Parts: sequence; C-alpha cells; structure tokens
Amino acid sequence: MKVIPSERLWFNGELIPWDQAQVHILSHVIHYGSGAFEGIRAYKGEKGPNIVGLKQHVDRLFDTCKIIGMPIPFTPAEIVKAVVETVRDTGHEACYIRPFVFRGYGELGVDPTDAPVEVAVAAFPWGSLMGADALQQGVDVGVSSWRRMAPDTHPAMAKAAGNYLNSQLVVTEAKRHGYAEGVVLDVDGYVCEGSGENIFFVREGALLTPPLGNSILPGITRGYAIQLAKDLGLTVEQMRIPRELLYTSEEVFFTGTAAEITPIRSVDGKLVAEGKAGPITKQLQAAYFDILLGRVPDRHGWLTQV
Repeated sequence: MKVIPSERLWFNGELIPWDQAQVHILSHVIHYGSGAFEGIRAYKGEKGPNIVGLKQHVDRLFDTCKIIGMPIPFTPAEIVKAVVETVRDTGHEACYIRPFVFRGYGELGVDPTDAPVEVAVAAFPWGSLMGADALQQGVDVGVSSWRRMAPDTHPAMAKAAGNYLNSQLVVTEAKRHGYAEGVVLDVDGYVCEGSGENIFFVREGALLTPPLGNSILPGITRGYAIQLAKDLGLTVEQMRIPRELLYTSEEVFFTGTAAEITPIRSVDGKLVAEGKAGPITKQLQAAYFDILLGRVPDRHGWLTQV
C-alpha cells in the first residue's frame, strides 16, 4: 500500500512537518535493522477516530525493545499520548498508525549499545492490506520455501525490524508464484503464520491456532479473535498445526491489524473446503467489525477514542 503523507508526524517528542522527518544514511537502523515498530489502526467513530488496541500495542512495543535491548527514551504513557496526539493532528477519520523506535546516527558497527535511540509516530490513510475484495472472497496463498527462525536465533515474539527480512522473502516469493501471501512453517515443519499475519483453522467446529512456542508473533488481533470465538461459545485450542491441515480444514483465515480477519480461499492451488469464507470466519468478522465500527458496545475495552 502506497504511503499517503500527512501534514505532520511525531518525532522525538514533538510534531514536525512530514518531510522533515529524516535520518542520516549512516544511522544504525539502516545498516543493521535495529528497530522496533507497531502497526495500529484507527476506525471512524461517531465522535471521532477510535484507535484499536492502543495499550496492547504500546505494551508489545516496550516488550520488543526490552527483548532486543533497546531502551525507549519515553514512558508507555508518553507513547500512548503521542499516538493520540498524532492521530488528532492529522484530522483523519480513519488511519493506520506506525510507532517506530530505532537506533539512529552516531555509532556504526554491529554492537548497537552506543547508538542513540529515536522514536517516531506517523499516521496516514491505508486501506485493505490484500485488496478490497479479500475480506469477502478470501485470498489464495502458498506454503513458502522459507522457514521461520529457530527459537535460539531471532526472537520471534519481538516485532523487531530485522526480523522482517524473513517476511519480505516470504511475501515476494508468494507473489512471484501468483499468490496474495505466503504461509510459513517452523524449523520442524509445523505451520507458523503468514509473512505478517497470524493464522487460524476451523476443524470440526473448533478453532485451532499455533501457540507462541511455534515462532509466531503474539498478534493483538490474534488475541481478539480468540476472545471473540470464546464469546461465541467456540472451543479454541492452541496447538502445533501440521501442514496437512492447510488442505483439509473446513476454514482457514488470517488475522492482523493490517489484514483484519481475511479468509483463505486456497492453499497451494487446493481449495479450502468450498473456496470461500466459511460461516465461523464470517461470524468472527462480523463480531470484530461490530465492535471496531461502533455498531455494538466496546465490551472488551479495545478502543481509545480520539
């Protein structure tokens, strides 16, 4: 999705003109991927934009920075305030929000310790990740030849910039093969996730999803889908998923801030059931958007009104 500039963004504690948010070419993050980020959505509400999962996203940002040893020079409350301030300043009714913490200019070398830590928050319009029809018709995916990292290599639970080289390889390979997205397996051959989405399966009426121990990111929308499934009285099981379930499940779908709840229509050219969004996927989609778009009360406290 093309970035549409806003007038200003938040950078190191103040709102500045969009085009002035620049870093030096020798900044540590550019060479070594020493950054952490979040992707957050705000949806149009009756009284202004509603930011989804703001606290959870900021908490995960701080968790990531703790894991990779990159201290944030602001408190969680200050980052929450910065996100709200940035969204309000843009005037967008709905938008995508990108908080980003990174090692800047001053030291070059693999050791990041003495490189300064900088923080930015940008907000801009952004539509459906996989196309306008994907939420209704589903997408075609393929199993990637690239694997997710072993648990003692990269920290899969961290939303760290460097981890996303793996994701880039997955999604570009998938698109070369004519798919909208790739599905990644772990080092043992069990299903992990997409390049930037968690994945769910419906089998005999139960909802299945890989556990955190399978080299997956602890997705915010993943947690929401689990909660909504329980609200609907569905059995939810976090378990290691063999590749074969990609082809034999009744329903398969992605979750993510950008992907929202996107049905998977086919895997490796094999239709998932009838090749369309299944009834449980539709129920979860409806319950999800009912809350986010304000059609029902925010009973779980997911929304922050701007």
